[in-house]
Amino acid sequence: MKTAGDILSALFDKQFVEKAQGYSKFFDSWTDITAKNGIASASAHSRIKDLDRGIVLIEMDHPGWKQILQTKQSKLLNDFRIRFPELEISGISLMLGFGDSQTEPQAEDEAETVAKIAVAEEPLAVSESAPQGYDAIKDEDFREKLVKLGQTVADREKRKTGERAQTS
Repeated sequence: MKTAGDILSALFDKQFVEKAQGYSKFFDSWTDITAKNGIASASAHSRIKDLDRGIVLIEMDHPGWKQILQTKQSKLLNDFRIRFPELEISGISLMLGFGDSQTEPQAEDEAETVAKIAVAEEPLAVSESAPQGYDAIKDEDFREKLVKLGQTVADREKRKTGERAQTS
């Protein structure tokens, strides 16, 4: 019995097959690249959607993951360029998605994701016992990441403000 590789080799020339295998490796590299950059959990909520004219299109399922990926965007781009120089990657575009064309499995089912997003974005009725802010997010791991991201942004802003004050 012939393997799929044998059949493809018979149908297409060797150069075409190698190029196709290179693209396959590129799309499969997302989990490794996110792990290398300390954001392994992002791969369960995002994926490489396309490579268009040197721009890697990354799609994610929530705005919080977009913010986390933005903090590592230059490192991710550098890793893509090193791993796949033949693709001449010049940038990364981050976009929300996973609509009807979702092909990647998520760590949790869609109903749970929708419920978490609804909890995070829905205004709460005013009461003394209703959780507010980060406390409204039920997913502890996600809440912790958002808190850390907020702290990092706040620290950067403090440094920028301090640098401006010193130069004035």
